[in-house]
Amino acid sequence: MLGFSRLSAERHPMNLLKKLCEIHAPSGEEFNMKEFLLSYIQKEKKKWKTKPEIFHGEGFQDCIILKFGKPRTAIFAHMDSIGFTVRYFNQLLPIGSPDAEMGTKLVGEDSLGKVECELEYDKENHAFYKFGRQIERGTSLTYKINFRDTKSYIQTAYLDNRLGIYAALKTAEKLKDGVIVFSAWEEHGGGSVPYLAKFIVEKWGVQQALVADITWVSDGVEAGKGVAISMRDKNIPRRTYLNKIIRIAQQSGIDFQLEVEGMGSSDGRELQVSPYPFDWCFVGAPQHNPHTPDEKVHKHDIKTMLELYHVLMKEL
Repeated sequence: MLGFSRLSAERHPMNLLKKLCEIHAPSGEEFNMKEFLLSYIQKEKKKWKTKPEIFHGEGFQDCIILKFGKPRTAIFAHMDSIGFTVRYFNQLLPIGSPDAEMGTKLVGEDSLGKVECELEYDKENHAFYKFGRQIERGTSLTYKINFRDTKSYIQTAYLDNRLGIYAALKTAEKLKDGVIVFSAWEEHGGGSVPYLAKFIVEKWGVQQALVADITWVSDGVEAGKGVAISMRDKNIPRRTYLNKIIRIAQQSGIDFQLEVEGMGSSDGRELQVSPYPFDWCFVGAPQHNPHTPDEKVHKHDIKTMLELYHVLMKEL
């Protein structure tokens, strides 16, 4: 997992994204992703335009903050995924809101070894696992990865939010001034963003953010038409900040779509309810089949997401 090769990434541009999707890091177990990211950053930062200061460890739990130059804007990308927790008598409890069919392959590991089991449901739609032995209670299970790279699409479990992490890492390559925040628990109630926001506001005065996450294909947001700028979800960002982002996107010539929804949430919600005057906006590629093992994102939407993040972090 930690032996990622830059050469392989250059030959296969999506190899980094595939590796990120394969890391077992449901909410509460972000430490696996943290270890991978710290290793990757240490290897790659010497090639980046600006070498960041890295903040992690005590006081940050399993989160990471990267500080570049004289920051004005922060990117927030959550590291966790949805999944399941083993309860008693083959029962499973959801982590976040997984949406998977009977027979879906789940993987994990307990003290007896690696686990690959099947998801089952009873008549009341309670989730269970089917396996040759009892899995130790408290073990987390995630979807088995089947990464499909076609001409137009990437399809796999956990594009939400491994694609957001991918976008943040690609932005880091050329970033002169800014902050990148890798947060925790977003899929299961949040909790890390308030103390991360406190740190970056009090240390550098940064009070504006972009949320690098994945949204939905809907009746008004289509696959292949460009990255989505969310004008609202369950929460509503401040319109003057939103207008600035839309104006920069229009002037850039990059394909984008405006999203307007009444449900869904992100790290932006925690920024909005924090005791700090944070402006935020969700900017991310739309996907089919959210929270299933078969999330699917158009490659043009990935490309425009990366392009727009480079521009926004320069212009905001």
